[in-house]
This record gives sequence, C-alpha cells and structure tokens, in this order.
Amino acid sequence: MKHLICKLNRLRARLQEDDDGFSLIELMVVIVIIGLLTTIVVINVLPSQDRAMVEKARADVHLIEQAVEMYRMDTLKYPSLEDGLEALVNPPKGASFRTEGYIKALPTDPWGQPYQYLFPGEHGKVDIFSYGADGKPGGDGMNADIGNWKADKE
Repeated sequence: MKHLICKLNRLRARLQEDDDGFSLIELMVVIVIIGLLTTIVVINVLPSQDRAMVEKARADVHLIEQAVEMYRMDTLKYPSLEDGLEALVNPPKGASFRTEGYIKALPTDPWGQPYQYLFPGEHGKVDIFSYGADGKPGGDGMNADIGNWKADKE
C-alpha cells in the first residue's frame, strides 16, 4: 500500500510539472492567426456592405416610383412638389375609391436621409433620388446620387 501511495505522489508531481499553461510564443501565434482571420473577413465584408446599401437605395427608389405611378393613375396627376412624397402615405383627398395610402411608410435612404422628389423632374417627368452617402448633390462612388433616371442604366 505504501508503494502505491509513493507511485501516486510521483505521478501527481510529474503531472503538475507538465501543467504550466501556454507559453508566450504559443499565445503570440494564436493572436497573429486571429489578426489574419479578422483582416480577411473585414476586407471581404466591408465592400459587400457598401454595395448592399447602394442596392437598397435603388430598390427603395423603384418602390417609391411605383407608388408615385399608382397615385398618378388614380388621381390623373403626380403629387405636387408641396405635397411631396408624403402624399403617398395617405389616401388622396376626396377619393372615395382608396382607403389607404400607396405606401405604408416612407423609407429613409441607407444613410438615414429622406428620399428627394422633384416634379417636374430634371431627368424625366418625376425625379426620385437619394444624394448618396455624403448627402450632397453629385459625387462619385458611394457619394453618387441614386435616382430613378439611373435605374435601367446600372
């Protein structure tokens, strides 16, 4: 029995010697690997997010344009510049044929700005557009205007 206890004590001492944890080099290797993986993910995901924001703006412009056209078919005129896109949220005044608006709520563009409306438009009968990421007219890339006049060309 004494012999068995001696063996167990030696085994426990050997296990405690081997259980020192991670070395500094092992930790550095893991940190470098995590950094490389993070870099790869960021490089591949961020451009996709920018493209997704532009595509959402295009889809919103198309949706609003369809609502404007439904408004025109019902009332035989486009919403006035004074009424703007808000005219799409409520049924037209004095219209007994429609009990709801043409769109439930006006979306904001992916950058948090309201969509713009011009009647008469500079590019067509009506212009519906977002100023892009910078919120200013014109621009390139993410800052470019996104409007219903560009929908078929891009």
